[in-house]
Amino acid sequence: MGFLFEKCTFAVLDEDKIKECDPFSCGHQDLDDFFHNDAPLYNAQLLGKSYCFRSDKKPSDIVCAFTVSNDSIRVNILPNSREKKVQKAIPRAKQMRRYPGVLIGRLGINKEYKHQGIGSDLMTFIKSWFIDAGNKTGCRFLIVDAYNENIPLNYYLKNGFKYLFSTEAQEVEYT
Repeated sequence: MGFLFEKCTFAVLDEDKIKECDPFSCGHQDLDDFFHNDAPLYNAQLLGKSYCFRSDKKPSDIVCAFTVSNDSIRVNILPNSREKKVQKAIPRAKQMRRYPGVLIGRLGINKEYKHQGIGSDLMTFIKSWFIDAGNKTGCRFLIVDAYNENIPLNYYLKNGFKYLFSTEAQEVEYT
């Protein structure tokens, strides 16, 4: 099924894991800083929970890391066409002003492990994790607030995500 599932172990990314592992670098300074310094603080304040996959062959290597938190899509503030797009698969009797979702706030692949399909494996894992019957919370949507850069935007598009807004100006106006 892929490197991530066959040769890695899933774990919470906490202070202990950060200390016992080699420094994680995905090549993006802001993300690297977040996973080194801020992830444990977000965990402690219940603002987001960070997880990682570590190499079974070299457990000091964090292969990839991501942070998730609760969020929602507020359809009552969206332009009419976007509101309809979000609500089209929801029975009229169950339509609401906001829908629960999980925000993928941060996500990075160790630069030593890039170009091995790990990013797509990770997204497959995250998607299945939140549609699994054992999920502890209702989650209608996976939400991403990615850096407005070609590499992350193309990554999310490749993995089945769709833009909620058609322009940056629209996003600024409605969020």
